[in-house]
Amino acid sequence: MTDLGYLCIMKRNGMEFDGLKPATGSGKKLYMETYGCQMNVGDTEIVVSLMQGEGYVHTDNIAEADVILVNTCSVRDNAEQRVWGRLSEFKKYKDSRKGVVVGVIGCMAERLKEELMERERIVDIVAGPDSYRDLPRLVRSAADGARSVNVHLSREETYAEISPVRMDRNGVSAFISIMRGCDNMCSYCIVPFTRGRERSRDPQTIVSEARGLFTEGYREVTLLGQNVNSYAWKTPEGGTIDFPTLLKLVASVNPLLRVRFATSHPKDLSDKVLEIMSCMPNICRCIHLPAQSGSNRMLRLMNRKYTREWYMERVAAIRRLIPDCAVTTDLMTGFCGETEDDHLDTLSLMRSVGYDFAYMFKYSERPGTKAAESMPDDVPDGVKTARLTEIINLQNELSLAGNRRDVGKRFEVLAEGVSKKRADQMFGRTSQNKVVIFDGAGHREGEYLCVEITDCTSATLIGKVMGA
Repeated sequence: MTDLGYLCIMKRNGMEFDGLKPATGSGKKLYMETYGCQMNVGDTEIVVSLMQGEGYVHTDNIAEADVILVNTCSVRDNAEQRVWGRLSEFKKYKDSRKGVVVGVIGCMAERLKEELMERERIVDIVAGPDSYRDLPRLVRSAADGARSVNVHLSREETYAEISPVRMDRNGVSAFISIMRGCDNMCSYCIVPFTRGRERSRDPQTIVSEARGLFTEGYREVTLLGQNVNSYAWKTPEGGTIDFPTLLKLVASVNPLLRVRFATSHPKDLSDKVLEIMSCMPNICRCIHLPAQSGSNRMLRLMNRKYTREWYMERVAAIRRLIPDCAVTTDLMTGFCGETEDDHLDTLSLMRSVGYDFAYMFKYSERPGTKAAESMPDDVPDGVKTARLTEIINLQNELSLAGNRRDVGKRFEVLAEGVSKKRADQMFGRTSQNKVVIFDGAGHREGEYLCVEITDCTSATLIGKVMGA
C-alpha cells in the first residue's frame, strides 16, 4: 500500500481509518480542477483517493497529466461558463499528447451530460456525484477509445468508508462530509436534481475520520452537508442519531479539535444544536444561516419554508444561547418578481441581524428548476446589478462595524499559514471564523495563540500575539 500514498491505518472502536496524503512516484498522472462549494472540494479528495487506488499520482502540472478531471458546479451560470472555457483550453493538451483523457464530473456532468459529450468531442468521460466509484473503469474505457457516461443518482451512496486524500496545503483544517443530497426543493435550486435525495453517513465513520485527522495533526474539521441540520442516521436498534448528537460526538474527540459545520437551513436550526454549541467551547462560534431574502413574499416564491419572523426568532435564539456567536449568510437579489420593496426588506434584514459576513449574488435561472419552468426571470440585469451593489456596500459597512467592535478584545486564534502579503506575518482564524493577521515570528501552523486585536479592515482583523 505504501506506493499508493497511504500514510497510516488507525483502528478505533473496531473500525479502520486510512489517513491519506497525495501519492508521489512514477505512475500515471492525474490533474484535477475544482469549482463550486466545499462539498465539491470534499468530493475531489474522494476522487483522488479512488484514482490513487488505481495507481495514479496526483499532479499540479496539467501539462504532464494523463487524466484531466474537472469537478463542476451548476448552482450559478457563471460557474458553468468558466468550465466551458476551461474545456476549450484542455483541447490543446489532448492535441499535444496522445492518450490524454478529459473528464467532467460533478453537478454540471449530471445536468448537461449530452451537451458535454457532443461539444467538440473534448470530453471523454462524464460522471455524476454518485458515480465516482466507477471512475477507474470509465478512465480505462476512455484510454481504449470509448467515451462513457455514468450519471446514476443513488439513494444510498455516501462514500462513507473511502478515506479522502487531503489536498489542503496547511494540514490544519479539513472537510468531513456527513451527508449527501438535498430534499428541500427550493424553487431556484438545481442541487436536488444534480445531487439527489438526502442520505446520511454512518456516524461511526465520521467520528473515526475526525479522530484520525486529529492524530495526523489537523486541528479543525468542518462537517459538510447541503443541510446539516437534517442529518439523521437510523441505528440497528431502530433509534436515530440526529445532528446535535453527531456534533457532540465529533467535538468529544478532543477538546483541541475545533469543529465547524455548514450549512444550516433556517427551518431546521434547533435549540438543541445551540445548546450543544454553548456547552462545548471547541465547537466554533459561527453559524452560517442562509436567508436568501428578507421578504416573506420572496421566501414563499423561493419555497424556503420559513418566514422572516421565524428567521429572526432563530437569530434571537443564537444571540440568547451563544452571545459571542457570529452569524453569516447567503443573499440573493433579483429573483423572479422581486420588487424594490422586496429588496428594501432584504436590506432591513441585514441591518436587523448585523451579519458578520455574507455570500451575495444575482439570481441566475437554472434550467429544470421550478422557477425556470413556471416563473419569469423578469428583473432586468441592470436592476439586479444595482441591487447587488447596494447589498455588497451595506455588508461591507456591517462587517467593518463588527470588526471594529472586536478591536481591543483577545481571541484564541488557530494559526493556519503565512500571510499572502507579507512573509513575516501569519494568518489564522478566530472561533467566529474571522481572519486575523499577526506577527509570525516563532509561531507555526496548527498552533493556538492568544491574540489581541489592534486594528481591522472590513475583511480582516489585525492583532498581536500575547505572552503565555
